[in-house]
Amino acid sequence: MAAVLLLSVALTTGCNSQAAPSGASGSSQSTGLESATETDPVSAAVAAMSTPSTPAKPSTSAKPSTSAKPPKPSAPSSPTPSRSAAASAVRGGWVPVNQAAWKQALDVYHKVAPKKVPAGIVRVPEFHTDCSVSGRAADDPIVLPGLPGASHMHTFFGPKVNATTTPAKLLASSTTCNAPGDHSAYWVPQLLRDGKTVPMKNFRVYYGSRLKDPSKVVPFPPGLVMVYGDAKRQVATPKGASGQFWCAGSAEIGRSADGNWPVCAKGGNLIRQVTFEDCWDGKHIDSPDHKSHMGPATNGKCSGKYPVAVPNISLMVGYNSLGGNGLKLSSGMASSMHGDFMNAWKPEKLGALVKICINADAKCGITPGWNS
Repeated sequence: MAAVLLLSVALTTGCNSQAAPSGASGSSQSTGLESATETDPVSAAVAAMSTPSTPAKPSTSAKPSTSAKPPKPSAPSSPTPSRSAAASAVRGGWVPVNQAAWKQALDVYHKVAPKKVPAGIVRVPEFHTDCSVSGRAADDPIVLPGLPGASHMHTFFGPKVNATTTPAKLLASSTTCNAPGDHSAYWVPQLLRDGKTVPMKNFRVYYGSRLKDPSKVVPFPPGLVMVYGDAKRQVATPKGASGQFWCAGSAEIGRSADGNWPVCAKGGNLIRQVTFEDCWDGKHIDSPDHKSHMGPATNGKCSGKYPVAVPNISLMVGYNSLGGNGLKLSSGMASSMHGDFMNAWKPEKLGALVKICINADAKCGITPGWNS
């Protein structure tokens, strides 16, 4: 009886809350270059972090320090950054960041030497990773951890994922993503046509910054998880509505009979973007709704409840389909599109990409340089 009650409670949570914004990828929104004088949120976040045995709801009263330059966290005697990123199992509620692991990741990041950006490089703070499908299952280790088959169907990218997946397990797994050091997992609801899976054409994750000053961005804390979008949002998405699927590589030439899906001309394909929040509370790697530890920038800066700037993630999900009739997400209507992210980057790889690409306002590929 207790197991049935647990499953019932878990199923009511779902992938809930906000709808994804209709903005473009990090590359098209991150052009602001003006500098700003501000307090040091990273130092404040490091000082505020704790690891209580019973996580409590985060306090918003902590104020950032006023030092002009973030102090570099002390390095451990024998740093092993890839291993240190292995966070404990994802669990519900407010999950505090592992203070030692994040300090170590920041230390690795601070030690990266910037590179001079060559002439002719596009000045946009960005890098990316391309991934293929690693599996499909009715599992969600963020929203419904430890409950196999309790979710709607998801399409997974990166390492193989099941209901018991954790960041530590991801780091020890092989991956379908091509950016060296990226063992993170990404997933979206499965797209169906008349009940059959629509095959993927491509999947790219852009990491960038939408802030006025991308030099403020630091790597994600080890083990961070987050969700964006709302699986329970079941509203019509006629042409012109926010949160649209659209046509890549060709024009839209019509709409499905219900008006919710575009019809693409030959040579194109159906595509959808999911853009996550890029400001972090500096204290928690998860929250009860898997979103409240993340928030938006204010006037181009991360401040207030969300003082720490982290990379902006934008999932570009391309399907081998021209759209049209018979389409449905496993979570329901097109408006229910959402994305999940479980961070399992090796800190030394992510730190270099953030420092050399995002902080320098320079467009990279899958490596911290300009040859990929």
